[in-house]
Amino acid sequence: MTKIGIIVGSTRPGRNAEAVARWVYESAAQRTDAEFEIVDLLDYKLPLLDEATPAGYGNYSQPHTKAWAEKIASLDGFVIVTGEYNRSMPAALKNAIDFVYAEWNNKAVGFVSYGSAGGARAVEHLRGIAGEMQLADVRSQVTLSLFTDFENFAAFKPADSHREALVTTLDQVVAWSKALAPLRAS
Repeated sequence: MTKIGIIVGSTRPGRNAEAVARWVYESAAQRTDAEFEIVDLLDYKLPLLDEATPAGYGNYSQPHTKAWAEKIASLDGFVIVTGEYNRSMPAALKNAIDFVYAEWNNKAVGFVSYGSAGGARAVEHLRGIAGEMQLADVRSQVTLSLFTDFENFAAFKPADSHREALVTTLDQVVAWSKALAPLRAS
């Protein structure tokens, strides 16, 4: 069965990413074409990148890096939930991506973002990074507004109109994850 990780891309206290990731998971869990799980960056306690050699060598020395690498390697694709911080992604998310390399390769990734501009600028940065990590980013994405999809910028109450974009994003992530399976096997 194809395994998709829903990455909670923020570690900030009071973060909105956790509620958004739960919303994604609740929709995804109703599907039968893949298994989905929430992968919370908080659970991995990744410090600012502390490996002596670049991730491309795969020579991980730290226990937290090995645990993170094992989790990312166990998945066939990803949905990254990210806020937009100062026109980009949260630093914790970029740090987590940079910790490993081969474990990301030949997998699909989709994005669910939120922010004053729907998190679109964070996703644009992530798309460039995805190419470098040999991740196939899908076209569809979900962009949530802090002004209309969150009450008082905190309580997540997505408009019903986002459900269709989420379904399309999940469809594309699952389809591309399956299509890339032969590359991961070689």
